[in-house]
Parts: sequence; structure tokens; C-alpha cells
Amino acid sequence: MEKMNLKLIEVSKSYNDRAILDHFSLEFKTGSVTCLFGPSGCGKTTLLNLIGGVIKADNGSVFGFSNEKISYIFQETRILPWKTILGNVIFPLIDKMPVNSALETARKFIHLVGLEKEEDLYPWQLSGGMKQRVSIARAFAYPGSLILMDEAFQSLDSVLKYNILDSFLRIWKEDGRTVIFVTHDIDEAIKLGQEIIFLKYNPLQIIESVNTSDWSPDSIKSKVRNIYG
Repeated sequence: MEKMNLKLIEVSKSYNDRAILDHFSLEFKTGSVTCLFGPSGCGKTTLLNLIGGVIKADNGSVFGFSNEKISYIFQETRILPWKTILGNVIFPLIDKMPVNSALETARKFIHLVGLEKEEDLYPWQLSGGMKQRVSIARAFAYPGSLILMDEAFQSLDSVLKYNILDSFLRIWKEDGRTVIFVTHDIDEAIKLGQEIIFLKYNPLQIIESVNTSDWSPDSIKSKVRNIYG
């Protein structure tokens, strides 16, 4: 049976009488990378937290997400300082599968992000880019079906960022996980996304959605300038 897409239907969420989302609806295609693009503070992270079940909607339905096992990749790497690279990647697996399978899975994804020679290093021995690659390996190693990413590459310099984006895409093309990616960097959105959802706020609204296979990068960037100024 084909898996149904994930949906938000007529979802509302307010803080201190300010409506962040008001009867907001959106459907995500399974097995694809959807980028939620918009300016900082527009409500993208609130939307991601609703999807992840971190917060509850005031009204409306969040359909399909409650049955998903979810991995997260944040701007802050949130890796455990007292564990090695291997220890960090294997940690969420140890109660999900036999030890030998967990070890094999962890090492597979460590290899895919190019850190197999450094698996015994601790976080204090790693660069920022290496730590983010550990986060990517850990997210894909976890036996879930959905990855949520919140400005995951914002703190990296441009050269390092695109090397890590390449690592992410290499794993994703092999893995085919459903990914929902929040960003306000259009280059990241173009590189990673199959679909880009352009958002505005007061409250959060969809302006337009773009399938990146149908548009050139320059035309997408021109659209961003027209929408946001």
C-alpha cells in the first residue's frame, strides 16, 4: 500500500493572543525534501515544532506525523561531549536493534559523511563542520522515517556548508527519507529541496510553492526578490 502524505489541516496556533498560524494547511510529499523558506521570525520553527509534536495546535489536525519516528538536525549540533563520534551515532540505536546491527548501521553512516577515520575522536577534537556531519550521520542512522531540520547549516561558512550539503544529499539519495527543512537561505533551499514553500507571516501563510526541477536557480532567486523585496 502506498504511504499517504503528511498533512496539516486548518491548523491554528497563538502565543499571547498573537496568531502564529491561523487555519493553516499544508501537505508534504513522502520520500522528498521539502524546504520551508521565509524570513527569520515568520513562524517556520513553530510550524516545525507542531510537526514534531513538541507543541500542540490550538485547533486543526496534524495528520500522519504521530505514527512517524522522527530524527532532528538543529543549528546547534547537540552531540554528547563525553562520547566519541561512534558513540554519538550509535547512542540512539542501542535500544532499537541488536548491538552488532547498531554498530554496523552507525559505521555505515559515519562512512557516508566521510568520518570513518575519525570515529574515535571526541567532540572537543572536532571542527564545527565535522560536528554537523556527526549530526547528519546520527539523524540518518536512527530508524525513523522523517527528518526535521531547523536552520541546520546557518552557522557554517559557505565553502564548508556546501561540502556538508553534498554529504547530506549523498546520504539522502541512497536513503530516500522524508525531510522537512527550515531555512531562510535560498541557496540551501535550491540545493536540497525538491519543493520550496515560500512563506510570509502575520500570521504564517503560503505565498507559493515551487518544484525545483521546473525552475532554474536564477529564476527561483528572482522569484525570491519579487516576493520579499
